[in-house]
Amino acid sequence: MQKTILIVEDEDILREIVKDYLLNEGYEVLEAADGKEALTIFEEHEVHLIILDIMLPELDGWSVCRRIRKSSNVPIIMLTARVDEDDTLLGFELGADDYVTKPYSPPILLARAKRLIESRYSSAENESKEDTLSSSGIYVHFPSRTVTVDGETITLTHTEFEILTYLMQNQGIIITREQLIIKIWGYEFAGDDRTVNSHIRNLRHKLGHKATCIVTVVRAGYKFEGNV
Repeated sequence: MQKTILIVEDEDILREIVKDYLLNEGYEVLEAADGKEALTIFEEHEVHLIILDIMLPELDGWSVCRRIRKSSNVPIIMLTARVDEDDTLLGFELGADDYVTKPYSPPILLARAKRLIESRYSSAENESKEDTLSSSGIYVHFPSRTVTVDGETITLTHTEFEILTYLMQNQGIIITREQLIIKIWGYEFAGDDRTVNSHIRNLRHKLGHKATCIVTVVRAGYKFEGNV
C-alpha cells in the first residue's frame, strides 16, 4: 500500500522541495503550513509519517506532537535548528521518533523517512520469528504493534516500541547506548546519549510498575531483566 507522509512546514519553498523528493520516491504527500492545519489534515486522512517543523504559526510543533501522541503512535520526524539542542530533547520527551537539524539535506531527510516507514510498517514482523513476545507481564503483539502490561494496553511511540522489543529480544544482555542508536536510528544519527536516555525515561514511565525490568548498567548501557 502506498504510504502517505504529512509535511508540516511554513516555508513554502522548503515544503515544495521536500514534497518533490517524496513524490519521486512514490509516496503520497499531504501539506500543512501551520499547526492547526496539520491537526485537521491528520484527523481527516490516514497518515503513515509526519515531518514536523517546530517553529510554526498558529500552533507550534511541540503542541502538534503532544496532541497527536494522545491518540496515535504514527512516526514523527521533527525539524529543528542545529543550535537548539534543548528543543530536540523536548521533542523526544513529547514523543518524536527522530529529528533532522536545519539547514538539512533533503536526501538525508528522505533517508530518515524511508528508514522509519520501513521499520514501522514492515521490519518488526520480519525481525521476529514469532508474532508475540512476552516477559514479566509485558506482552508484545508484533502484527498489531500493541503492548500490554498485566493485561492493560499501553500506547508507545514507534521508537519506544523498537527499544522495548530490542531489549526484550536480548533479555539479560547489556545493550550499549551506541548499539541502540545504530539499531533504532542508524549510523548517520547525529544525536547523543541524552537522546537515548530521554526515550528510556519515557518508556519506563509508560511501563509503570514494570519499569524496573529495564535496568541501567552504569557506564555500559541497559538490559531487560525478566521476572522483576
